[in-house]
Amino acid sequence: MSRPQTRQAHGFRRVERWFVGIAMAVVAFVLEKVVMRSVRKGGTGSQGSSPTTLTSKGGEVDLD
Repeated sequence: MSRPQTRQAHGFRRVERWFVGIAMAVVAFVLEKVVMRSVRKGGTGSQGSSPTTLTSKGGEVDLD
């Protein structure tokens, strides 16, 4: 089986792929900066407090 002959890519397609590649590189760069800034700040934004264990025997419990 042979593939049918296709016309060579026009200059527009080459330029379009070039622009898409640049756009993807910019998006990857921005995402990397955001992730690295988050890592340097110290995590995912949660408070990182120690877990609390509550034991109740029928009374009211306040979590303040």
